[in-house]
Amino acid sequence: MAKGSSETKSMTFICLFLFMLNFHSSHGDPKEVQLLLSFKASIDDPLHFLSNWETSSATLCRWHGITCDNNVNSSHVNAVVLSGKNMTGQVSSIFQLPYVANIDLSNNQFVGEITFNYSFNSLSLLRYLNLSNNNFTGSLPQPLFSVLFSNLETLDLSNNMFSGNIPHQIGLLSSLRYLDLGGNLLVGKIPNSVTNMTTLQYLTLASNQLVDKIPEEIGQMKSLKWIYLGYNNLSGEIPISIGELLSLNHLDLVYNNLTGPIPQSLGHLTELQYLFLYQNKLSGPIPQSIFELKRLISLDLSDNSLSGLISERVVQLQRLEILHLFSNNFTGKIPKGVAFLPRLQVLQLWSNGLIGEIPEELGKHSNLTVLDLSTNNLAGKIPDNICHSGSLFKLILFSNYFEGEIPKSLTSCRSLRRVRLQNNKFSGKLPPELTTLPQVYFLDISGNQLSGRINDRKWNMPSLQMLSLANNNFSGELPTSFGTQILEDLDLSNNQLSEEICSCKKLVALDLSHNQLSGEIPMKFSEMPVLGLLDLSENQFSGEIPQDLGSTESLVQINISHNHFRGSLPSTGAFLAINASAVTGNNLCDRDDDSSSGLPLCKSNNQNPTWLFIMLCFLLTLVAFAAASLLVFYVKRKSFSEVRKVENQDGTWEVQFFCAKAARLMKVDNVFSTVKEGRVVSKGRNWVSYEGKCMENGMQFTVMEISELNSLSTSMWEETVKGGKVRHPNIFNLVGTCRCGKRGYLVYEHGEGKKLSEIVNSLSWKQRCKIAVGVAKAIKFLHSHASSMVLVGEVARETVRVDMKGVPRLKVTPPIMTCLDVKGITSSTYLTQEARERKNVTEKSEIYGLGVMLIELLTGRSGIDIEAGNGMHKSIVEWARYCYSDCHVDTWIDPVMKGGDALRYEKDMVEMMNLALHCTTTDPTARPCARDVVKALESFQRTSFC
Repeated sequence: MAKGSSETKSMTFICLFLFMLNFHSSHGDPKEVQLLLSFKASIDDPLHFLSNWETSSATLCRWHGITCDNNVNSSHVNAVVLSGKNMTGQVSSIFQLPYVANIDLSNNQFVGEITFNYSFNSLSLLRYLNLSNNNFTGSLPQPLFSVLFSNLETLDLSNNMFSGNIPHQIGLLSSLRYLDLGGNLLVGKIPNSVTNMTTLQYLTLASNQLVDKIPEEIGQMKSLKWIYLGYNNLSGEIPISIGELLSLNHLDLVYNNLTGPIPQSLGHLTELQYLFLYQNKLSGPIPQSIFELKRLISLDLSDNSLSGLISERVVQLQRLEILHLFSNNFTGKIPKGVAFLPRLQVLQLWSNGLIGEIPEELGKHSNLTVLDLSTNNLAGKIPDNICHSGSLFKLILFSNYFEGEIPKSLTSCRSLRRVRLQNNKFSGKLPPELTTLPQVYFLDISGNQLSGRINDRKWNMPSLQMLSLANNNFSGELPTSFGTQILEDLDLSNNQLSEEICSCKKLVALDLSHNQLSGEIPMKFSEMPVLGLLDLSENQFSGEIPQDLGSTESLVQINISHNHFRGSLPSTGAFLAINASAVTGNNLCDRDDDSSSGLPLCKSNNQNPTWLFIMLCFLLTLVAFAAASLLVFYVKRKSFSEVRKVENQDGTWEVQFFCAKAARLMKVDNVFSTVKEGRVVSKGRNWVSYEGKCMENGMQFTVMEISELNSLSTSMWEETVKGGKVRHPNIFNLVGTCRCGKRGYLVYEHGEGKKLSEIVNSLSWKQRCKIAVGVAKAIKFLHSHASSMVLVGEVARETVRVDMKGVPRLKVTPPIMTCLDVKGITSSTYLTQEARERKNVTEKSEIYGLGVMLIELLTGRSGIDIEAGNGMHKSIVEWARYCYSDCHVDTWIDPVMKGGDALRYEKDMVEMMNLALHCTTTDPTARPCARDVVKALESFQRTSFC
């Protein structure tokens, strides 16, 4: 009996043990459950991906994103994979899981610093850690670079906001194969200890602010296949020892300050497929050994100071698809061997000192798609085989000495889309076939010696958006149509064209200057809805100017100088502040005695005596009723358009309003009381902005108080007052000024809507396009219609407000502000180097800020956030260039637009990023003008949404 009882107890114990084991196995380790639930409680999960992370769930191992090791005796969390779930919050508890080997939190919005708790985690099991594309901050966590992580094989912390130095202890990660710290804010040197990681295959430290030399001992890392060190401030020479990395497939050292020659040793890298050394300060010739790299697919040595000849040995690179050697100092001829590279698609050799002819066979033996040889000293004719493959879509040959006729073989190249042949010596007539190419959207053959008529053939170019035939010898009439409904920019200036002219509804810019055109200005010019620039100067036009010309909002720049016009200038917007040089050489007058046109004031016209008598009688019968109205009108108009003086306890104030609404609803006392109430919006060293409101009628406005006016020139205040007459729907306009002694007030329209920085991450692609176009139009208007206005430091998300209809408005810096608070202005993230140094500041300097804003619209990232704590104003630009060249669009596009928008409009997004990078290039002359930016942005808007 006792024996049976003992057996029963034993069986009960075994059953209880198995039950507890099964319970633990099915529900998971309580500590792990606690840690994961703590993680869930600390974050925001908008997609509800963690909805089944509950204690009531049958098993921890079935929670979304969780994988267990499936051990027979016990089951522990082996992997946490939560990539791309749009989660936010801090994540420290996740690193305390004791048995985890794989953590992937990439492509979310996690924030804060990374911390580790040793009491729960020995860390020795972790093999894979990916925290890329988040918003983590602080220094790289020191424990991560210790022997505790000696088994770590993959570490990806890219595209965050980590700062500080790379720890010297990084060399202790002896098992690491993949290391990506790119796209952060890391500073200092690359530690030499990194070369101790001899198992490393992939190394990316790109897009940081690292300085000094690349470690000389890098040749010890024999397993390396990929090196990305671009977009930093590295200096010195390229280490010779890189030539010992015989497994290397990809070498990228772009956008640094590397000097000296390209090492001969790179010729030992027989597995190399991609060699990118562009945007450095490298000098000397291309080493002959480079042409031994038989596996090379892409070679980019552009934007350096390389010199010498391009060797005929280039023919040995039989796998080469892309060859970029532009913006160097190469001389001699284009090697004939380049024509016998069977896989060559892109050849760009522009901006060098090359001479001779284009190789006759170029294009015949390869699938050439892009050819850019512009800005050299090349001569001869265009080879007949240039479009042999039928794939050439970009042909850029401008600013050379090419001669002869444009070949017929080129005119049958149906794949062409962009053709730039300007500033050469082409002669003869325009081939008829050239004007029927279906895909050409940009055609510039200006600055040649072409002649003949252009209305003697059929123009059928349905894709044409820009056409320039300027500075040739074309004669006769214009064609009735150019065979396109989307032509935006037409330049026919400096020819011998005559007779009447046609009109095109889609034109944005029309330049017909320096011809022999005659007759009156067609009334249809007043009906062109998007025309922004009209240049009719140096012709034989006559008659009066149509009084509604310039009434459309888009037309902001007109030049009618040196014709035979008579009569008065129209009172439309385009003529209100027109420059005197744009109307000179005519017989014109101006109705406005305060105009900048420089024209004499119009006199009363001589009317028919009978008509005058009738009118006089009519006026006399109404004089009793009209006298009072006329008096009121005169007083209001005088107060609106002229400076008046107002006395108060502070002295005598000169007051002027620039819009009828402000003059009608606002009193000077409203301005004074606003300053007294002191509701500060923003302030600088010598100025303060206040929020104001008229209690009588509810009109809102902003007052900028400026002190120490006596220290500034009178012309600065006059320029500011002059700018008050300029109006645009995408600008916060100046509505009034007050000045007394050393104090002055500028009164602006109320900033309705929300700041772009506050709403950008909630906007669709369509909304972002609309905002980009609006801001660009504002800048274009200021550049062409109000050049005295200054925008330095103000083209930014913080100075753009968007109303309920999605219309953006830009806050404009008045000219007087350029002399104030210089220190604050030069620290802006939207300023380029020349603006920061206050040297050679031009309109192109302001295009840089627009480019930064476009990057922020596309990526959803803030330049200010990325640059936090380091003051490097180009970081977001460098990061964007890195992403654009080395990453898929999904890695840099704003997560809000991923999915539908990104899938439908990916091409336009990539094109806009390309435009943004052009706007932010280092060389100001290489940046596009505002007109071209507007045109490009509108083309995205049109192709995406029409």
